[in-house]
Amino acid sequence: MSVLLAKTLRSWTFRLALIWIGLFGAIVIALLAYVYASTAAYLRGRTDRLIAAEHAALQRVHEGGGRDALAAAIERRIADARLERGFYLLADPSFARLGGNLDTWPPALQGDGWGSFAAPDGKAAERPRVRAQSATLAGGDHLLVGKEIDDLGEFEQKIGIAVALALALIFVLAAAASVSVTRRTVGRIESVNAASRAIMQSGLGRRIPLRGTRDEWDELAANLNSMLDRIEGLMAEVKQFTDNVAHDLRTPLTRIRGRLEKAGGGGERGLIADSIAELDDVLRMFSSLTRISQVEANDRTAAFRPVDLAEVARQVVELYDAAAEEKGGHLAVVADQGVVVTGDRDLLFDALANLVDNAIKHGRDAGRVTVAVRRDGGSAVLSVADDGPGIPADERQHVFKRFYRIERSRRTPGNGLGLSLVAAVARLHGASIEMLDAAPGLEVRLSFP
Repeated sequence: MSVLLAKTLRSWTFRLALIWIGLFGAIVIALLAYVYASTAAYLRGRTDRLIAAEHAALQRVHEGGGRDALAAAIERRIADARLERGFYLLADPSFARLGGNLDTWPPALQGDGWGSFAAPDGKAAERPRVRAQSATLAGGDHLLVGKEIDDLGEFEQKIGIAVALALALIFVLAAAASVSVTRRTVGRIESVNAASRAIMQSGLGRRIPLRGTRDEWDELAANLNSMLDRIEGLMAEVKQFTDNVAHDLRTPLTRIRGRLEKAGGGGERGLIADSIAELDDVLRMFSSLTRISQVEANDRTAAFRPVDLAEVARQVVELYDAAAEEKGGHLAVVADQGVVVTGDRDLLFDALANLVDNAIKHGRDAGRVTVAVRRDGGSAVLSVADDGPGIPADERQHVFKRFYRIERSRRTPGNGLGLSLVAAVARLHGASIEMLDAAPGLEVRLSFP
């Protein structure tokens, strides 16, 4: 079963179509059942009226001429080839045959009234069914008049078959139409979903495809594409504004820093050194903003090459080993061999460096930070674990936002952009990020496809 067909059968559109098919089918069944019952009742009533009329006519013959006249009239009717075959029997009060084309009185008609029986002529399996009316005449004789109703049964059977075939055809056509319409609807929805997933993964450059049918789905896709064009334009404006602000502020700040360095030889050296440190923090913040903007714009995918994650991990650990030792801690790497991903080496280095830096800064003193690289099924996993206080579960979904910091006083070093850069690099490489409880501490895990 294809994915599209499976989604079609699970969709609410298809279920709603089945509900309406059921309601429509119930109405059609009731209507056809009424037509069938009415037609059959009409045919049976017509036959009964013909029998009753002939019975009444023969009774009048008896009233006018007696038993002999009635017997003669019955014989004439039996011999007349122009008349539809009928069944007649004239019997005395003891039901002994006096005339007609039946030899014995049917057991099903011992009294006056209506009944049905099998004609005595022919083989048992071939005897026609007879619908008859019997009555007791003046003087005690009995008169039976009947008509063959096998044709009526065959007609009713044909009507029943026609009704069943019509119902089957209606349900088949309705089911086919429902599946076709639902599949088309689900197909168009799935194309919108696929385009949306591609946009979320690769950026606003993708658009929902149009099929040229000029229907409501093409109109919806065109409107969504127009909305994406507008969003892309606004994002480009925001990016341009951010880049301009970062560039315009970085230049004068750099000049101010240079002048302060030149003036650092006087008595205000301590104050000037503090000012330079503050300016360095501001410059690093603008540099981080610019770098995040470049990564999110997908400008770096052209530089993707095979990258050995184990090698990157060892280089980062070597770089931050001294920083860990200053806090009395230990920084270690545990790496499998041959864990290679396709990506930008510099960005992966920066992302891992930010994770290691955060683990050292926010882990406990004399703690342990472990960088691990391993192959997990079809994924390459890069993780950084510490044994510090960790991050509360309700805060983990927020820490990747720009400038977000758990410490509300914002007194510890940092600007809240490190994990934002990590998230941007992960999105660029199609990697997923998890924050797990290391018990104690925190483990940040990146899984690359």
